[in-house]
Amino acid sequence: MKRLSPLLALPIAATAIVAAVPVPDSTPPIGRWANPRHTLEVETHACGPSTLCGAIVWADSTAQSDARDAGVQRLVGMQLLQGYRAAGGGEWSGRVYVPDMGRTFPSHIRLTTPDTLTIAGCLMGHLFCKSQTWRRVG
Repeated sequence: MKRLSPLLALPIAATAIVAAVPVPDSTPPIGRWANPRHTLEVETHACGPSTLCGAIVWADSTAQSDARDAGVQRLVGMQLLQGYRAAGGGEWSGRVYVPDMGRTFPSHIRLTTPDTLTIAGCLMGHLFCKSQTWRRVG
């Protein structure tokens, strides 16, 4: 059985957000972020009026190999986070592309501290959910 890759794990999770340092609701989660296993780094940026996106700017050899196995030839440069808009309460809603699955899913992100970003997504409505805490890098 194929192991669950770090890219696949992103959209399958329940939101568990614990903020050690409060962050103002209006603070956009702009910066460079590493996933929990530090196999990817994503740069978030404004991509339109009041809209955030995030592209993969670095990936280790394992993440690149997993992406190639799923048919994605060029992981670095890929838009992972798409069209996030402020949804209130410090949360941003948009869509996350999961290269391992070749699909895009609804997602929410929240800047939980100045250096942590929680990304959560669900496969079907509010079922099969997962969240990850990403850390600011650079």
